[in-house]
Amino acid sequence: MTPHVAQIWRHPIKGVGAEALERTDLSPDRPLPLDRAWAVLEAGGEMGEGWRSCRNFLRGAKGASLMAITAKVVSTHEILLSHPDLPDLSVDPSGNATPLFAWLAAIYPENRAPAAALVASPPQGMSDAPFASISILGLASLRALGQKVGKTLDPRRFRGNLWIEGLAPWEEFDWVGKTLAMGDARLEVVERIGRCRATEANPATGHRDANTLTTLEQGWGHTEFGVYARVITGGPISLNMPLTVAL
Repeated sequence: MTPHVAQIWRHPIKGVGAEALERTDLSPDRPLPLDRAWAVLEAGGEMGEGWRSCRNFLRGAKGASLMAITAKVVSTHEILLSHPDLPDLSVDPSGNATPLFAWLAAIYPENRAPAAALVASPPQGMSDAPFASISILGLASLRALGQKVGKTLDPRRFRGNLWIEGLAPWEEFDWVGKTLAMGDARLEVVERIGRCRATEANPATGHRDANTLTTLEQGWGHTEFGVYARVITGGPISLNMPLTVAL
């Protein structure tokens, strides 16, 4: 099977909702459009502008229930958020964030620092990598991990951007330092992605039900899954688009 793009995901608010796409456009040294365009700063988090570490924000590693949020960008002034235990919420990320904070408080652990501000990301985005990244993951690797865990794993656990079908398990790790081609777009694969406890949570329920990190460590001697890439040449991408390693 020719490797191809099987799924495209973005996460408009870091740690708060995943949205599936059929197509998008990539630009040099930019993340996926509207991916981690905003982030919910926790009380006591680092203020200021620019990229900041994930430790400053609400995220699934701290509150597993966040992993069950889905998002839909309706317009530049409206993001629709859904959660199985809450009524849907429409958010204007440039407006009053108080309703969002109240909505999140109902599903976020009381012993964690609460939401303090909804901040706009810098042009490079606010992924866990300190550069404008696109995360790329292999569905074969997900199936291999699921076999060892003993259950089918939802790709949303890993909050990736591009899921690739047609690879051998862990083949994507061999791409580090290489350039990938998808149509006119070119991406340089920079590094593997280290994982956290957010991956233990089931996105359908928001409850931890899989020892993903322990299984990765015991099965393969690491806790990494997927790779970070940097866009060096832009272009449109879409579902089923072939992916090759550029020569």
